[in-house]
Amino acid sequence: MPPTPSPEPDRRPLSRGDVKVLSLSALGGALEFYDFIIFVYFATVIGQLFFPPEMPEWLRQIQTFGIFAAGYLVRPLGGVLMAHFGDLLGRKRMFTLSILLMALPTLAIGCLPTYADIGYLAPLVLVCLRMLQGAAVGGEVPGAWVFVSEHVPRRHVGLACGTLSAGLAAGILIGSLVSAAMKAHFSTPALAEGAWRIPFLIGGAFGLIAVYLRRWLHETPVFAELRERRALAAELPVKTVLRDHLGGVLVAGAVSWILTAAIIVVMLMTPPLLAAQYSGLDASLANVVAILCLIVGCVLAGWCADRFGSGATLIGWSALLGVSYWLMMSVVGTHPQQLMPLYALAGFAVGITGAIPVIAVKAFPPAVRFSGLSFSYNVAYALFGGFTPIIVTTLMRWYPMSPAIYVGALAVMGMLLGLYLLYSMAGRRLAVMSQF
Repeated sequence: MPPTPSPEPDRRPLSRGDVKVLSLSALGGALEFYDFIIFVYFATVIGQLFFPPEMPEWLRQIQTFGIFAAGYLVRPLGGVLMAHFGDLLGRKRMFTLSILLMALPTLAIGCLPTYADIGYLAPLVLVCLRMLQGAAVGGEVPGAWVFVSEHVPRRHVGLACGTLSAGLAAGILIGSLVSAAMKAHFSTPALAEGAWRIPFLIGGAFGLIAVYLRRWLHETPVFAELRERRALAAELPVKTVLRDHLGGVLVAGAVSWILTAAIIVVMLMTPPLLAAQYSGLDASLANVVAILCLIVGCVLAGWCADRFGSGATLIGWSALLGVSYWLMMSVVGTHPQQLMPLYALAGFAVGITGAIPVIAVKAFPPAVRFSGLSFSYNVAYALFGGFTPIIVTTLMRWYPMSPAIYVGALAVMGMLLGLYLLYSMAGRRLAVMSQF
């Protein structure tokens, strides 16, 4: 009988090497996510510049969010391709390639002619560039979660994923701060004249810096061991995932759906929606505070997943997300002075995104982990995240509380899924105990 592997690697504390991996990964993720998300903060001015001026404002907004959605719809293709090679050739190579594919289109958007210059070719090229960005982020986010989770001891996977998610949230914060600085420094006509390009040019530079930083990262020990034992996937990894791990796909896809609602609706869409619904209500500063709370919430939720288990953490954070966002959306109209503390609480609740990747990463074995996570996450994001802005924006014309209902429904789904995870874990423990 072969010797039992020592459990020591799983019990060791985080090393300096682990901290370096987490720091560089989180920083690179922040810079790349800034590149993808900055489009949202300048969606209004982009809509005015890249569509005919006689177009109705509501249709212009929907078409602009449609271009935003295009970046999500292509994510499954980019994610599956990068994950395929990540499972066969290595995590690090794809981890670096994804950020390069993000930086170049961001630079190109900053240099793109507008509708006044080249007519309908302008929005068509913009859609293509957003699709390239979507393909890049489709490989980046699941690849980053796999990369950090395979570098740290098993009992710290939650903290690692939470830290990485906090880095991605920091990218949103950078975008928010850059947007606020630009709108404070430049007038609306100056932004439309060309100042809107500056954040995209900055983002391209950020991306190239992140490419350089990732040169200092090493391949994950898990993949290196798989390669040494010749235990890599023997066939197309995604084929193995769909044939043998459909349950994992469903679980990872479900939690990814919750993530889309938390990030897209609560953090990205809420400020412009509140401004459109309540004249004079500026949620920009409250959004910055909410993102700061989100960063803290991500790390704490990841730690809780390590300490109390993924199921219990998902139940608690889902309940907090649904209740806090409903409370905020129902109160701010009559008590606008409550916006700051309520948005801060809702932002902290969005920290559920720090615990979600723990569930998704553990749903697949190492040989097909990248492909399984990437397929589940990106398909869910394309189906639910891509169309969410259009659906919510349209429904709000008839029922202003539509965003809160949408987030609340997914919060209930999260609590039910958490109960399922608790039940499954209890069943596995009973099965182990019955062997003795």
